[in-house]
Amino acid sequence: MIANAEFMAEHLLPFGWDTIVVDIQWYEPDAGTDGYRPVSDPVLDAWGRQLPAPERFPSAADGSFRPLADRVHALGLKFGLHMMRGIPRKAVELGVPILGAEATAAQIADRNNLCPWNPDNFGINHPVPGAQAFYDSQLALFAEWGVDFVKLDDVLYPPPQWDEIEAYSRAIDRSGRPMVLSLSPGKHLSHEHLERLRQTSQMWRVSDDLWDEWPQLREMFQRAARWAPHQRPGAWGDADMLPLGRIGIRAHVGDDRLSRLTPAEQCTMLTLWCMMRSPLMFGGHLPDTPAHTLELLQNPRVLALLESDVSREAVRDGNLVIWTSDTGTSGPLRCFGWGTSRRRSR
Repeated sequence: MIANAEFMAEHLLPFGWDTIVVDIQWYEPDAGTDGYRPVSDPVLDAWGRQLPAPERFPSAADGSFRPLADRVHALGLKFGLHMMRGIPRKAVELGVPILGAEATAAQIADRNNLCPWNPDNFGINHPVPGAQAFYDSQLALFAEWGVDFVKLDDVLYPPPQWDEIEAYSRAIDRSGRPMVLSLSPGKHLSHEHLERLRQTSQMWRVSDDLWDEWPQLREMFQRAARWAPHQRPGAWGDADMLPLGRIGIRAHVGDDRLSRLTPAEQCTMLTLWCMMRSPLMFGGHLPDTPAHTLELLQNPRVLALLESDVSREAVRDGNLVIWTSDTGTSGPLRCFGWGTSRRRSR
């Protein structure tokens, strides 16, 4: 984490990249490398809130990410975390109390509302007294740590988990600390939800997980065209991480590798993301970034397209796609997601 933060501060902060995000399962002592364990064993406090695994984050030996966040902030950067929606199964099994409520974890859990791909949590039964209090306590803890950005996962698969999203958004408002809320993943996400997304979050994924394969990148052209006209300051459709540089170090998709996208495909990807005004998240290990990829991330002419408010697809005819844009103001932000991979907005 620190090596990546230092690299970002030295080489990318002058170009607007400013947020470091700790990715999925930072609370798991043994998260594995090729899939999620059927029974998770997160580090929890007495109130059922996830704490950083000290075996993986030695500076968090006292149960707090504050020392790591302070080091990131000292570099002029912001600090973010990935979170799964819901309440840890372990907290439910132990029946721990909810901070600020008379309820227990077992009483607020919705055991029928499960993530289809990660077994860490149960959903939350939000009409039950004490349900909101769990998220309020979780975000209050994040505020104590100095968290600036939260990616909330497994909330946009159809149908969106609006109870979870709105409860989380309220908890951020009550935390007393401004935090960007990023929603994910956006498989089959419809414009029907646009106003509600804008009211509850600052960015939301418009695709499922994206990896370093040309067919997936090619498919993003039609999504970019649909969402570009709806981008607004502080409310951004997110085209997902940029799978560039050295990726897959501990990923659930593929082995440790340099991105399989060619230099031309990488140039196409970054240009499309900037034309669309998507938030930019770099998913690779920054110190190992090849020179040609780093040059893309530092290209001021391309990054300036993020400031445009008139980017649009002008031509689509078979394999010919042409976009037009002009530079302006109020674009989204650039950051780095460390872990399995991910990103953010200004």
